[in-house]
Amino acid sequence: MTTHPHYLRLTTVGIQDSVRIEVHGDLDYDSADLLLEEATAQLAARPALTDLHLHCAGLGAVDSMGLSALLMIGRRTTVAGVRLHLDDRPANLDRLLELTGTLDYLTTPLPTGAAETSVTEEMAARPTGPDGPT
Repeated sequence: MTTHPHYLRLTTVGIQDSVRIEVHGDLDYDSADLLLEEATAQLAARPALTDLHLHCAGLGAVDSMGLSALLMIGRRTTVAGVRLHLDDRPANLDRLLELTGTLDYLTTPLPTGAAETSVTEEMAARPTGPDGPT
């Protein structure tokens, strides 16, 4: 069996009110859903969570789907009132976030009292198509 050397691998460690997801490999079209699903599962399973750390030192290439996954994680953490941390960002990720104008959005701390709804409510309210829910 041959594996792609840049296939995304995640390692999740939870400590009381904080979760750290170590990201290794490429965050792209083929793998973005894996990170989004893991982050969403951690938010749903830990209602007292205050911080979600994505450890990005092992992150390889990031394409538009990878960026989209990071933005959705940012949205879901905001809705849940959880601080998102993009720790040890490689230069290519910083460059992508700067070019797309999303660096501040993903790295600025939450304002006090942000978001009162749950991740489940946010997902239910999300449109499923270009014209809204089907």
